[in-house]
Amino acid sequence: MTTTIPKPKNYLNNRDILAEIHKSKNTYCSYLTPEDHRYDIIIDYEDNGDITRSLEYAYRPAVIAQAKENRAKRINQENDTKSYRAEDIPTTDLVFRVTCWDHIPLAPKQPRKNNKPKTAKEQFNYEPDPDLRFEDLEDTGLAKEMGLDDMVHVRLNFPPFQHYKIDENNSFYCVGKSHWSGDLATGQFSKDHGQITNKLAHMYLKLCEKYAMRFNWRNYTYNDEMRGAAILQLTYVGLRFNEAKSQNPFAYYTAAITNSFCRVLNTEKRVQNIRDDILELSGLEPSFTRQHKNDVENAKRRYSA
Repeated sequence: MTTTIPKPKNYLNNRDILAEIHKSKNTYCSYLTPEDHRYDIIIDYEDNGDITRSLEYAYRPAVIAQAKENRAKRINQENDTKSYRAEDIPTTDLVFRVTCWDHIPLAPKQPRKNNKPKTAKEQFNYEPDPDLRFEDLEDTGLAKEMGLDDMVHVRLNFPPFQHYKIDENNSFYCVGKSHWSGDLATGQFSKDHGQITNKLAHMYLKLCEKYAMRFNWRNYTYNDEMRGAAILQLTYVGLRFNEAKSQNPFAYYTAAITNSFCRVLNTEKRVQNIRDDILELSGLEPSFTRQHKNDVENAKRRYSA
């Protein structure tokens, strides 16, 4: 009699999610060599993305030592050994991921919500010419009238970065750019040529499906709407996870799903309250939820009296 070995279950874990996030971000990037996509440490030193200050920080001995330890740890995990030491790694092999906005173009700031054109005629009149420079808008006063008082970087689906290495002369040189298409020197900025991997999209679906089956969510009649809103939210913020601040994308995604579910729940409750108010004003019976709430309030009122 032969026994069949059950197929092992593939549970969602942080290691697999991080790997798929890295693969998805690489589709938006361009590298000098294919091996340069694997970074050893993330430099997120300056909030304003100053590349010079960030590289000065990356050249510190403590940062380089930490990068060597991270590289040795990764190699030992991949080869299932413990023989690879950080001291054996040359400094020229290290890859530094630096968060910066130097290669991202500028665009006029979008109009504020309260200043958006309300009609098609206003939108036509206030829409700037694509060939018109921002300096021309400033001269004519149109920029201030539209709320375009400042130039900002183009909005992206995840924070941009560049990969750097150290050469024999102890100077940094760029080996990779995010949101870039083509050669590093002659290429161009592009934010739409990449995509998330099929496995990461499948993880989004599974996370929302499993969360929707929890005891406190599965009995709602608008459970499908909650799940759809959560999937849409994950596609919007999925790649914004910052590996420099945390190694737990599972908690990040779960928090995003929870917020989406609560947002849909609050919206449905608000609509239900409006509908019940209209039914009561019309002399009709409201929903059973409102009737139960009224019964509870009446009971409390009787007991308190």
